[in-house]
Amino acid sequence: MSPVAVIVVTWNSASVLPGFLAALDEGMAGLDWRLVVADNDSADDTVGTLKILAPAAQVVQTGRNAGYAAGVNAALAAVDAHETVLICNPDIRMRQGCAKRLVDSLGDGVGIAVPLLYEEGRDTPHHSLRRESSVSRALGEAVIGNRRAGRFPRLSELVTDPAAYRRPTRADWATGALMAVSADCRAACGPWDESFFLYSEETEYCLRARDLGHATQLEPTAEAVHLGGDSQVSPWLWSLLTLNRVRLYSRRHGTVSTACFRAAVLLRETSRAALGRKASRAAVAALLKPGALRVTPGPQADQVV
Repeated sequence: MSPVAVIVVTWNSASVLPGFLAALDEGMAGLDWRLVVADNDSADDTVGTLKILAPAAQVVQTGRNAGYAAGVNAALAAVDAHETVLICNPDIRMRQGCAKRLVDSLGDGVGIAVPLLYEEGRDTPHHSLRRESSVSRALGEAVIGNRRAGRFPRLSELVTDPAAYRRPTRADWATGALMAVSADCRAACGPWDESFFLYSEETEYCLRARDLGHATQLEPTAEAVHLGGDSQVSPWLWSLLTLNRVRLYSRRHGTVSTACFRAAVLLRETSRAALGRKASRAAVAALLKPGALRVTPGPQADQVV
């Protein structure tokens, strides 16, 4: 088996890198691997931490806060075409043998393998599997909430059936905090879409891979802890996540369908804004802004990991 390239994108990640690196040997057990880090112009001691704790790592400097997809592409450019890659957030903590189980599950139509993800301090796995967006699913989430609607495939993107997390399960896409990607899938799909600065870039990639015959599959014997991000509490990040959902939908559907999907998403965010959720109020304002789906990250982009 050829070496596995572990790819990490960092931005001011000095506080979470030590934990990631400490878990790496156990997580990669049984594999020949190397670490490639794309750093998005960190202003903290991210690069210094890498030099001390992972001196053999290859560090690719992007020279700017280029976004997650651009960071992935910068790291991939330093990787041989025949290598399987493991794309990780720096706030992932792999458990024993996680990577090998993911890599071993690739093939037979599976181009992307993802693990069971646990939130820090919780014993139940995170609902990381997703269905492709649709108008009915957006409406279901708006009316009854994504977790309740998740029991019904036509009413939510979120897969909440416990059985789906106990067996190898294929999904349209999955949370991108940790994923193994085969060389064949990489060759078919090409680079990640850098027009998504953050959020929806993994969705777009998984859907593109699926369309080209490379499925995304959960491997339940592979486990990792995800410390999590702040999209749920940051109004700006939640707005970006919401807008990118609609942007991606618009690329895959017609004008009328996109208008209906956007209205359903707006209904969801409006109902939650009425309950006092600040992030939803910001998302509503963004969705109602003319030309919102064509915006690029502005000055606040430096808030994003």
